[in-house]
Amino acid sequence: IDKEGRNPAELASKFNSKTKAIILNTPHNPIGKVFTREELQVIADLCIKHDTLCISDEVYEWLVYKGNKHIKIATLPGMWERTITIGSAGKTYSVTGWKLGWSIGPQNLIKHLQVVHQNTLYTCPTPLQEALAQALWVDYKRMDDPDCYFYSLPRELESKRDRMAQLLQEVGLRPVVPEGGYFMIVDVSTLNVDLSDVDENQPYDYKFVRWMISSKKLSAIPLSAFCGPETKRQFEKYIRFCFIKVSLNMDDIANNWVVR
Repeated sequence: IDKEGRNPAELASKFNSKTKAIILNTPHNPIGKVFTREELQVIADLCIKHDTLCISDEVYEWLVYKGNKHIKIATLPGMWERTITIGSAGKTYSVTGWKLGWSIGPQNLIKHLQVVHQNTLYTCPTPLQEALAQALWVDYKRMDDPDCYFYSLPRELESKRDRMAQLLQEVGLRPVVPEGGYFMIVDVSTLNVDLSDVDENQPYDYKFVRWMISSKKLSAIPLSAFCGPETKRQFEKYIRFCFIKVSLNMDDIANNWVVR
């Protein structure tokens, strides 16, 4: 299932008696897709049919833009008992350096995560956990207030998203406008740039990003960094921008963008 087209039959073909788990990410990083209820139901039906665990990464659950709605797959019939839902303080409250998150699910699944947690992290920063608990308590009580952080952050980012998409189009790039999250992938294959002085053995997106940092003082992530060896070439025409930062320099970037 991708942002443009849905292929339930192809997804179903990947399931069999040996399928133990599926990892779902909605809103998706890096594409920015928010899965609809109908799409989640397709996944849920397959999980139930094949008795498959669903690990649902929903760290961007509050960063959803107009026209889209975040739905937890664990709320669909028959899915609570087979779903682990992952959340993040860093993504929810823009404090990514805190490295705090949580997993929600039935006790028979969470007890195994507790064993892994105890033997990998051992402990957590208690003061930060307390601060997070207080923040969640405050905002959950303000859910009817439009200034609740859960609502004000996506409202702020939506205008930045739209402005960045406009600027990227103006310089000849083709952005894929995200439905959620704060990343935007961009097709750079239509831009004619001289990459002859960059290591030719690297994927195109790596070379483009190196050129862009050097020539335009603008950084991004090559999308093929998210891919395995089999799919790197398929996605090397894309790079990923982040638009959560302040937007004061967006116009300067556009004005200084002169392809050489």
